[in-house]
Amino acid sequence: MPFSAAITIWTMIVALAAVYGMLLGFGGPSFALALGVAAALFGFEFFLAVPRVQSSLQGSFAARFGALAPLVPLGLFLVYSIALMHRPWLTVAGAAYVIAPALILSGSRGKAPGTWEDYLAVAIIWLPVEFRWMYRLFPYPAPLAHTLTILLALGSGIAAFILLRRLEGVGYALDWRRGYFINFVLLFVVFAATAIPLGMKMHFLVWAPSIKRLRVLPLSLIGILFFIAWPEEFLFRGLLQNLLSKTLNSSWAGLFVAAVIFGFAHILHGPFPNWKYVALASIAGIFYGLAWMRTRSLVPGVLMHALVDISWHLLFR
Repeated sequence: MPFSAAITIWTMIVALAAVYGMLLGFGGPSFALALGVAAALFGFEFFLAVPRVQSSLQGSFAARFGALAPLVPLGLFLVYSIALMHRPWLTVAGAAYVIAPALILSGSRGKAPGTWEDYLAVAIIWLPVEFRWMYRLFPYPAPLAHTLTILLALGSGIAAFILLRRLEGVGYALDWRRGYFINFVLLFVVFAATAIPLGMKMHFLVWAPSIKRLRVLPLSLIGILFFIAWPEEFLFRGLLQNLLSKTLNSSWAGLFVAAVIFGFAHILHGPFPNWKYVALASIAGIFYGLAWMRTRSLVPGVLMHALVDISWHLLFR
């Protein structure tokens, strides 16, 4: 993806978010500031996935200044927190969340991937989001709480692993290469043929197509693609499966262990414990992991993940 295309997409998504927020009744300086912080965090996530931008930053710049990368999400969080939250202890907690992975990984620079510091940093980035502890950091506006939480988590992960640690093989690049399409389509078809009958037999899925959900498809697609599929694939495939494959010295072992962990990440969805969701998400994790393993890119898995979620959103409940 060229940088000009990334700027265009970023601008359209931010403009859509602004219009949607105003339609919901939000406005004024507080909304403008919250939207500005979200837009800047999204830009940090999105523009660093542009191959030319990433390659230029991961070179001598990252070697010299990579340790400063966490200051970007930290600074944006502090702007939001000081202006809109007014809870000093939550400000300190949020700042610690951003800085801790980078501090831990600073001792791993130059080491082979798969150190205990790598896994601890992944856990720090993931678990506060998984247990929804971080939602309290973004009280306004309520519809942006999830988005801001995900963007802060992803920004912290990018700063720590892509720019500071410079972990290889993540596949964090918006590109399109030979073999991506066939992997994306073939794996999606096989997964759908497996998961839909199984999910209906388990009474996890119920056939219920919805015209109402189709009307909000553009918003749903953007939300799922950029704030669910992309962050989750970065975490579970680009980081976790990547590191586990190296630690276990086996791509297949890394695939299955990461898929099971991905499955258990869904156990909190109601009714708890949701073992049906765990089972189906683990199967999905195998297919998403196969897409990453076969292409060494997040893109095919992200597209498949997004298509699975959109299909579920439109056709089932």
